[in-house]
Amino acid sequence: MTSLSKICLHWTAGSNNPCDTDLNAYHYCIDSKGRIYAGKHKPEDNLNCYDGNYAAHCGGNNTGCIGLSVCGMAGFNLSKKQTKYPLTQKQIESLCCLAAYLSVKYGILISEKSVFTHYEFDKKKTKPEGKIDITYIHYLPNLSKESIGTYLRQKISWYRDKIKQSKYKFEKKGSYYEFSVSN
Repeated sequence: MTSLSKICLHWTAGSNNPCDTDLNAYHYCIDSKGRIYAGKHKPEDNLNCYDGNYAAHCGGNNTGCIGLSVCGMAGFNLSKKQTKYPLTQKQIESLCCLAAYLSVKYGILISEKSVFTHYEFDKKKTKPEGKIDITYIHYLPNLSKESIGTYLRQKISWYRDKIKQSKYKFEKKGSYYEFSVSN
């Protein structure tokens, strides 16, 4: 048994809406409108990955790791930077707000070792698999793939401060969740 101490940020490499495969692989998925869908596994399922009942989102790093994914980027070509399903600003904002919320809830510090993109994790492996999520954000084309993780962590830290001040609330809205700003 371990604790939840890490958050890995992904893209699904699918359409802009979660499918059953996405909901099985990640703890939370975010559609193009920024709506958050709970996956089939709770983050606590990844406390013990030996029982087979966990979200298998990050090979070799699932134990104690929460998997969050923005939906999109199917068929993405890194050199051409094109896809029919680009990530939206609403998705990225929801991703960062959700990561901040979970970091507060589970006491996860925001650092490169504890909050990272799948690309950043893969680069540190002895035998990288060539994961490219998250290496490009269409509305921020000048961010290099090496700087996106830092950008996201800075945004997550900003949201974390707001959440600690009770400025954002995580609310269920039918089949999905959203953050709302409280006065």
